[in-house]
Amino acid sequence: METFFEHIPSSYRTGLLVIGLLLLWVIEGFIPRFALKYNRYRHAGTNLFFTVTTAIINLGFAFAVVKSSEWTSHVQFGLLYWMGVPLWLHTIMALLMLDFMGAYLIHLVQHKVAWMWHFHKIHHIDTSIDVTTALRHHPVESVFRVVALVATIIIMGIPIWMVMLYQSLSALMSQFNHANIHLPHWLDKGLSWIIVSPDMHKVHHSRYQPETDSNYANIFSIWDRICGTFVTVPDTLQLKYGLDEYQEPKYQEIGPLLKAPWERPDGFVEKPVNS
Repeated sequence: METFFEHIPSSYRTGLLVIGLLLLWVIEGFIPRFALKYNRYRHAGTNLFFTVTTAIINLGFAFAVVKSSEWTSHVQFGLLYWMGVPLWLHTIMALLMLDFMGAYLIHLVQHKVAWMWHFHKIHHIDTSIDVTTALRHHPVESVFRVVALVATIIIMGIPIWMVMLYQSLSALMSQFNHANIHLPHWLDKGLSWIIVSPDMHKVHHSRYQPETDSNYANIFSIWDRICGTFVTVPDTLQLKYGLDEYQEPKYQEIGPLLKAPWERPDGFVEKPVNS
């Protein structure tokens, strides 16, 4: 596994993500959780555009990710190297910390810091949450996430193959927990004790702010439970998606979404920093 992920071709990673996306997109058509009334193809096209921008950002920062990881490995820098843990434990702790620091914390910060929220909010403007919503991130937000990833690599000391393993798992899990698929309640609830299940993440996309500011985790749900940000609702079918001030159809189009961080629509209320 170490050799495979250290040298995994980009085509393999892309193929894995495309297969996961298409599979879940098809399943959504057969067992949807919500009976969403929208043009699935137009919606997917908008969100796929942001896959391209994210890929460009990630490509631009790929050198920093690889070099920081190679450096920590070469000089044995980082908490996990200093602890002298065996490889199997290093791997587990690396995956956990990449998920906590590189996904959960940066996600939470974007909800708490007003100027960062304005870039993250285009992910929440989506009023029809499905598997393609996992792809909708403003290019500036992609920079936030890459910086958090590099910081985690250096602080913890994580070799590149573990980073590649985590990123593959992270992308697949993001697709899964955004997917508009119906799972039996017992299964979804059971999964949410370990990983982020679809119903758990749907609460995060609620228009009701106390629910929006919850369930930040990406892979492991334990972070929300430990940090007190885990929220459940009696019935996710009663949730309303999106943000109140961005309900106009134009905000489901690429141009307005890219400009949204700098706009203040009618009825806009500044999101409290300490919300």
